[in-house]
Amino acid sequence: MVDENKPVTENKMGVAPIGKLLLSMAWPAILSMTILALYNVVDSVFVSMVNSKALTAVSIVAPLQMLMVSLGVGSGVGVNSLIARRLGAKRFNEANKAASHSVKIAAFNFLVFLFVGIFVAEPFMDAYTNDAAIYDYGVSYLKIVTIGSLFVMISMQMEKVLQATGNMVGPMLVSMTGAIVNLILDPILIFGLFGFPRLEVAGAAIATVTGQAFGLCVAVYLVKYKDHDVTIDIKDKFDWEILKDIYAVGLPSIIMQSIGSIMLFGYNAILASSAAAVAVLGVYFKLQSFVFMPVFGLNQGAMPIMGFNFGARDRKRLMQTYKYGLGAALAIMTLGCIIFQMCPELLLKMFNADEEMLRVGIPALRLISLCFIPAAFGIMTSTLFQGTGHGVLSLIGSFLRQLVGILPIAYVLYHAFGITVSWASFPLAEMIGLIYSCIMLVVVYKREIKKL
Repeated sequence: MVDENKPVTENKMGVAPIGKLLLSMAWPAILSMTILALYNVVDSVFVSMVNSKALTAVSIVAPLQMLMVSLGVGSGVGVNSLIARRLGAKRFNEANKAASHSVKIAAFNFLVFLFVGIFVAEPFMDAYTNDAAIYDYGVSYLKIVTIGSLFVMISMQMEKVLQATGNMVGPMLVSMTGAIVNLILDPILIFGLFGFPRLEVAGAAIATVTGQAFGLCVAVYLVKYKDHDVTIDIKDKFDWEILKDIYAVGLPSIIMQSIGSIMLFGYNAILASSAAAVAVLGVYFKLQSFVFMPVFGLNQGAMPIMGFNFGARDRKRLMQTYKYGLGAALAIMTLGCIIFQMCPELLLKMFNADEEMLRVGIPALRLISLCFIPAAFGIMTSTLFQGTGHGVLSLIGSFLRQLVGILPIAYVLYHAFGITVSWASFPLAEMIGLIYSCIMLVVVYKREIKKL
């Protein structure tokens, strides 16, 4: 561990020019997140080539996969925030302890989904389908990705530890390795190429887990053999205070990311009478990932800088990071909104949309994409809250937008005016989130940031 009395080299997050620093921190994460967005689309295309039931099965399982990612990434955000703040305050032993606890957290997260794979897979699929083929596809896929989730749980924690120290290239290499291996193995294992057996949906699951295992190998190599500002010691004594500090940000982040899957369940229920509308909603979430994922990558680059400078009590650099990040997020979201406004038909035809789907989907994409620009403010303000240890404020904002906002508004608009008008629930809910974020930003700034 680092000796706290020993002179240390200045961390770049405390001295480098903010513009160049944010760019250097964010571009690897942006590239990584964009590749993951591309992978999600291509993976669905491969599965759909088996048959429609295979795609349906994987779609049913998707919310549980979202919950798995929410648990891993959410707890990792807590680790990231705590390490960055402790490094900024030059409390290096506590930063080391936070990094060491990340492995214990990953093991616990794995045990949760190991239980899901062994005991929940069959009843979960049984609750959603009476079709034997869909049931079998779903159970096999769900069992493989949950029982094999140890690799991804550890990888996600390692990525967040590296990001907290200012290393953004390492996490990019980890996630890119997993995605590339997955994309290579998908057609081979799904369709039985090059002498491999045809495994169909199970092949897609095995490709996913194998990619995660390769990603973990890269993560372990980077953590073990490269120099960092923190040291991971898996034998480090368990510290409840460290765990408490991690989950003060991590637990709200877990819940916040889980809210998205709950919202999707609810919106699908509202649209259940129209198969085309349900399909359009699914296509929208795949397409919007190409806009939101780069902003989330920007988020990953900005948060450790914010956390470090908050811990170092450097208000100027903290707010500079926020302003630069907000400007970049607004630019990305504005470009995305323009594309959705100008090319909705082209976007839908990427998914072989029929006439009914185009009729429903073209106005849907145009209406929903109006939420992009206010969402940029909400995302970057949420990042500021997380970076300064106020994860609960981010959680409340997400809850207001997605559950208090989108679902009730969509329900009222759908039953009063029909499907087309119901899509306005997205920008209307985002305006609610915008008002909340503005109010809480002023509160946090006056109570804490202004006094730095």
